[in-house]
Amino acid sequence: MNSLPQRRLGADGPVVSALGYGCMGLSFGYGPPVARADGIALIRAAFDRGVTFFDTAEVYGPFTNEELVGEAVAPFRDQVVIATKFGFRNANTGAGLDSRPERIRAVVDASLQRLRTDRIDLLYQHRVDPAVSIEEVAGAVKALIAAGKVRHFGLSEAGAKTIRRAHAVQPVAALQSEYSLWWREPEREILPTLEELGIGFVPFSPLGKGFLTGAIDETTAFDGSDFRNTVPRFAPAARRANQALVDALATIAAQKQATNAQVALAWLLARKPWIVPIPGTTKLARLQENLGAAAVTLTSEDMQHIEQALAGVSVQGERYPPDRQKLVGR
Repeated sequence: MNSLPQRRLGADGPVVSALGYGCMGLSFGYGPPVARADGIALIRAAFDRGVTFFDTAEVYGPFTNEELVGEAVAPFRDQVVIATKFGFRNANTGAGLDSRPERIRAVVDASLQRLRTDRIDLLYQHRVDPAVSIEEVAGAVKALIAAGKVRHFGLSEAGAKTIRRAHAVQPVAALQSEYSLWWREPEREILPTLEELGIGFVPFSPLGKGFLTGAIDETTAFDGSDFRNTVPRFAPAARRANQALVDALATIAAQKQATNAQVALAWLLARKPWIVPIPGTTKLARLQENLGAAAVTLTSEDMQHIEQALAGVSVQGERYPPDRQKLVGR
């Protein structure tokens, strides 16, 4: 097994590989699911290359992604950190939110079975539920931690005030939200809050849902079941406008003798020592490329150069359609 640098999520959170693996796309969101055997092989290949942090959720599939992860990591379960999530009604992202304590307990028991394990290392609230106080949610997870079913508490796409309120009841080990060179809004309020409270940050979509890699342009056609078809930022006109960001990134990558993806991930790693991106892919070659980012060192001069190169690029298009946008930042 190869090794990757290690990072700790939160003051007392889990120690994980500096790059994790987002498993969602194996089962959900980006077109048809991969064959089960292929998904298992890819997760095991990630572990063989040093990845010890795997991210899933009951809604991915639904359910099939947790089952896939559970089977894949069974031979080395005690050597990895598994993150999963609760928060959508009936495990359906279109059915609304449900973070009632009894629902949280039921989700955890079902997830433990699918994941073939006796504890969830990191349990996130997938989206903040305005119908249930965050103190009640944090208290329910606190009880699950006391019972040994959960090790650490996380939040996803939560706002700064909610993070503070949750953290006061049960320490939050990590926040998972979108963050990348083309979505930098967390820098305004979220990153300073996390730094102050000693909470780790797990950026999802660290490659801009694939756009920052340079493999997508305005003519790219997505599968009918690919959720990017509904994302304003992926409308052809927005892709055309946002190509300037990819072009600037490609110039920098060439200078570093790296790929776009590697520089985009290395940039996140260089931002803070408690940031752990979780790029996802269905291809072994892309997995290997992404993990190569851990070997790309960006100096303060490099970071400044990236800042200057991208300063003139205004990213076009919202990152979510309106119904999804209202679920974030609460």
